Amino acid sequence: MSNFTKALLKFHKTLRYLSMLLCALFLLVNCAKRGGGPSGGPKDSIPPAFVKATPPNYTTNFDEEEIRIYFDEYIKLKDYQKQLIISPPLKNSLISPQGSASKFIKITITDTLVPNTTYVFNFGQSIQDNNESNPFSSFKYVMSTGNYIDSLTISGAIIDELSSKPDNFVSVMLYAVDSTLSDSIVFKDPPRYVTNTLDSLTTYEIGNVKEGEYMLIAMKDEDANFTFQPKKDKIGFISEYITIPTDSSYTLKLFKEIPALKTSRPQQISNGHVAFGVEGPIDSLDIHLLTDKPDNFKELWTRRPNQDSLHYWYRPEIAIDSLVFETKGMNYLDTLIMRLRKRKPDSLFFSNRSGRTLALNSPFKLSSSIPITAIDKDLVRVYKDSMSIPFSIIKDSIYSALAIDFERTEKSNFQVQLLPGALTDFFDAVNDTLTYKFQTKEKSDYGGIELILENAKNFPYVVQLTNSKGDVITSIPSTKETTFNFEYLEPGNYMIKLIEDVNGNGLYDTGNYLLKRQPEKVINYEKTIEVRPSWFASETFILKG
Repeated sequence: MSNFTKALLKFHKTLRYLSMLLCALFLLVNCAKRGGGPSGGPKDSIPPAFVKATPPNYTTNFDEEEIRIYFDEYIKLKDYQKQLIISPPLKNSLISPQGSASKFIKITITDTLVPNTTYVFNFGQSIQDNNESNPFSSFKYVMSTGNYIDSLTISGAIIDELSSKPDNFVSVMLYAVDSTLSDSIVFKDPPRYVTNTLDSLTTYEIGNVKEGEYMLIAMKDEDANFTFQPKKDKIGFISEYITIPTDSSYTLKLFKEIPALKTSRPQQISNGHVAFGVEGPIDSLDIHLLTDKPDNFKELWTRRPNQDSLHYWYRPEIAIDSLVFETKGMNYLDTLIMRLRKRKPDSLFFSNRSGRTLALNSPFKLSSSIPITAIDKDLVRVYKDSMSIPFSIIKDSIYSALAIDFERTEKSNFQVQLLPGALTDFFDAVNDTLTYKFQTKEKSDYGGIELILENAKNFPYVVQLTNSKGDVITSIPSTKETTFNFEYLEPGNYMIKLIEDVNGNGLYDTGNYLLKRQPEKVINYEKTIEVRPSWFASETFILKG
């Protein structure tokens, strides 16, 4: 091949290479144009910035009907119904935008404003930029209808001794002590000043408060209407009025009141079976049938575990169209009438309340749909690994339940058998053959806790052991004991609560706002106790003086 030919071939290869390179560059430029710029880069994390407000923030002698608050970018309001706190509260003012983006917030005031009062609009976390939802945290718009801005503050903490932490969105409120103040004000009127812990705080601060004397209240306000509804809301209060300015910090203890005693209209469940819904302290309620009763009349009252109701059983049927009951209790008296209708009778059935695995420290438990009035022990059998063993039976007539007790050994198979006629219910129906099989674990499958109290001075106490969900596993009253053993515990995490049992009834007693009674003090052991199989944890609970 001649030198000329070689040179020509080399020129063509170079030209082809340059053409390919130009095409690649062309495609790259076009792709970049279509993509609108390079991809990636840092995400926008900058919240909106406040630009101005009309009237300006911290305006005095305010007499406008509209406020506009401007930002440097488009914003949206998220959950402002929960997040926005207006103090003192306004009932009818309108906030926009709602559901759309804007560069300003408009507040239309339709309420009559109180003279010489500082108003605060605290937006919490509700103001966010439209694209990335970056919040502009705790922005406040402040104005006064007087000639100066009130600047005093009060602060403190919220606790709920029955919970690991108090509820979120707890309102903390101040009511002015003046001629309009009464204890009932929390049931009907909004407060003078309010703040809210929102969804993350256990502390509070109310700012821009006027000098004066106040009643301080905390409330888990379920309906967000600034009025106390004891059936729904938790409440906390400081027993004495407070004076502002103050250097003190105030801790408010939330609690749920026991509602006042009340019964609902009775319901006929079946022939001879009536149920009463009950609010309040059910143990203090006394109900009597006023209707004339035949000579052979029998009646019985029962309850069901974890239900606020009473069940009335009677026989025989009465040939009348209505039953009349008188209900009595502390500061309560009522007469209730129930019309009778023809209903089917209840069916007798039984439920195993112990499951397939029986705890070594617990008898076998059985509940019935109808109260049991007679037991024929000769028709009951208990077997351990096919061998008959002795037993005893305890009847709980209040809860329509039976406990069959016997010696329980580790890793054994048991069987309880009730032959036909062993159990007779209130209406003289009897059981068919009932057979229940279950087993026990080894003792080493369980754990335990030894608890020692130190520096215990405020006897009597109630010591409660709860699981990780807060459910009470066992409760032990103490008038002088300082060592407590909790045995046969399933592996898991447990917590200890110590109740200062002021009235010595062995129970936790909650507070009452109108009676100005605080709930009994509950002291939580700060450590979560891990229980492991075949392990006995030893814990010392040192009480502060």
